[in-house]
Formats: sequence, C-alpha cells, structure tokens
Amino acid sequence: MRRFRTRLVCRSVWPCTFIAALMMPCVHAQGATVTAQVEVIKNSSRTKSQKASSIVVWLKPIDASQAAVAEPMQQQPTLVQKNKTFEPHLLVIPVGTVVDFPNRDLFFHNVFSLYDGKRFDLGLYEAGTTRHVRFDRPGVSYLFCNIHPEMSAVVVVLDTPYHAVPTSSGTISITGVPPGRYSLHIWDERSTPESLEKVTREVVISDEKTSLGSIRVVENDVAVAHKNKYGRDYEKPSASSPVYVQP
Repeated sequence: MRRFRTRLVCRSVWPCTFIAALMMPCVHAQGATVTAQVEVIKNSSRTKSQKASSIVVWLKPIDASQAAVAEPMQQQPTLVQKNKTFEPHLLVIPVGTVVDFPNRDLFFHNVFSLYDGKRFDLGLYEAGTTRHVRFDRPGVSYLFCNIHPEMSAVVVVLDTPYHAVPTSSGTISITGVPPGRYSLHIWDERSTPESLEKVTREVVISDEKTSLGSIRVVENDVAVAHKNKYGRDYEKPSASSPVYVQP
C-alpha cells in the first residue's frame, strides 16, 4: 500500500513540475532587435543621398546550429501590373513563396525573368487575369514585360527571416535575432556587385551588442540593361494590335 502511494505522489508531482518548466520564460526566446543606419553615397559626386528604398539588408547565421527557416508570409503577395508599371517595384519574400501577377491594365502583358534568381516566362495574358510563380530558391530576380520595355521590378528571395528594408531616413530594424555570428548582406538596385561585396562582413549579435552602426552603400546608378525575352530589341508599338492598346 505504501509503494502504491509513493508512485501516486510521483506521478502527480512530475506533470506539475514539467508544466511549470515549460511556462518559465526562455532566455533569448524572442531574440534581439538589431538596428543600423544606412548611408547612401553617390559614387559620381561622393554626396549623400536620402533614397534608401531600393536597399535590402539581411543577416544569415554562420553557425549551422543557428540556421532559421523564414516563415511563410501570412498573405500571398502580389506584383500588380497597372498603368504599365509593377506595384510594388521591390518585393522581398522568403524562399518558397508563391507570388500573384494580376493584370489590371486594359491590355495584354507578358512578365518574364531571365536572370540569376527565378527564371520564368508567364506568356501573353489579357486584362483581368492572373498568373502565379513560386520562387523556390534564394536570389535576385529582375522582372520585365515582353511588350512594354519601361516596366521593371525586382524580387529578392531570402532563406533567412532576419531582414529589413530601410525607412526613408535610412534606419534599419531587424527583430527577433538570436545572439550569434552572422554574415551581413546588402543588396541595392543601383549598386554594382563589387561595391556590395565590400560591405558584406561578419557580425556578432549579443545582449550587449545589437547595433550594426553605420552601413555605407555606394551607388553607381547601375541600370539593368535588357532586351525582350528573345534577346532582341523591343518592337515599336502597333496601334492596330490589341496587345499595345494604350490605357
């Protein structure tokens, strides 16, 4: 009878202790908020620029044990085609995200990308319809329309959840970053790969160090030269073709 009571006491105490341990706050569970100040410099004039909206900053864990999977977006993102533009021009998404490409113009579009990120061709599709693309690997995709050469957009696909786009004043804030060693990466649409490689470096995040300080990005006014999806110059619009109907 005594042994039965002893087992009963142990079985009744153990779950309470286990539950209490689960309810205790975990150190670093939420991670730190990492901050930085992006300073954009025009290479031609060496003057400061206030525009930082084309820049993406991200941290990638160096230690495999700290690798984190970017969570899926709560709402499926869209790159809208309207008035011969893409809205938004820059889209930052985690790997595996499906992006909608709705055509809200009154004429045809043909979205394509033949660069290092996701290579695809959505073909010709009419007003009011939508196509979809799954971006299944990290990289930068430059998007264009095979009909309208003035249309362009960029999709930056990341395999880390620790990223941010600077505010209009150049401030960066990346939340939920656990302490550890990271590789700091910067991408800027108006910078060369060589200049961006110079600002790539290793950083250490800890309870005492959550600021990356000032990040200076040199812009070279780089424009991604492109032809149509066949590698040829764009044809002049034809007024008789419904593909080229003006808005």
